[in-house]
Amino acid sequence: MNLKPLLIALLLTLACSQKINSQDWNEFANTSRYDKANLELKLHATANNRVVFMGNSITEGWVQMRPDFFDNRDYINRGIGGQTTPQMLLRFRQDVVDLNPKVVVILAGTNDIAGNSGYISLEAIISTIKSMAEIANANDIKVIISSILPAIDYPWKPGLDPASKIITINKALKVFSEENNFIYLDYYAAMVDDKGGLKVPEYTTANDLVHPNKDGYLVMEKLAEIAINKALNK
Repeated sequence: MNLKPLLIALLLTLACSQKINSQDWNEFANTSRYDKANLELKLHATANNRVVFMGNSITEGWVQMRPDFFDNRDYINRGIGGQTTPQMLLRFRQDVVDLNPKVVVILAGTNDIAGNSGYISLEAIISTIKSMAEIANANDIKVIISSILPAIDYPWKPGLDPASKIITINKALKVFSEENNFIYLDYYAAMVDDKGGLKVPEYTTANDLVHPNKDGYLVMEKLAEIAINKALNK
């Protein structure tokens, strides 16, 4: 395994920790958020083809908007709103690896571009997502890397012009996935409008522009299930 991305991610995490005013690292990453649910899974649930969805508010909102999709006991949602990739990396072991899934679906990067935990370069965002994928792969977990969803603006932090940054990151993640025999899940191509954002009102509301509506999640579900089936049959 190439350790360079892991080292870069560690340095990135250390840098970000300097921006949180001496908050506890666990609080910074919210690593205890799913402790109880994780314990119950380990003690009481038998999973045949467990899939963990690791992500931010787009993933967290998925189970809230479309709970029926997660009625499948093998689908485990581990999204936390507002999180950046270093925060996800800090909780990746307990919220993904320790659950012994067959597959992980990683959807990350939106909040990094928005600078939720301070400035993070595009190269560092890409490297941290790669690190999560490599950790999963090293633990015999099939990897699905999702594209960042299209966005032309962030309502909570306007004026950042994320559209071009998202394209750059997605291109790099696609190449990385192909080179490492991971599955690249292209939500972007299925949901983008002619300006580089989520289609309004088809897939998001006009005052949101980032989070899918119900129809948006339905598109994601169809694509995710194709990718998951492909991963399980590799």
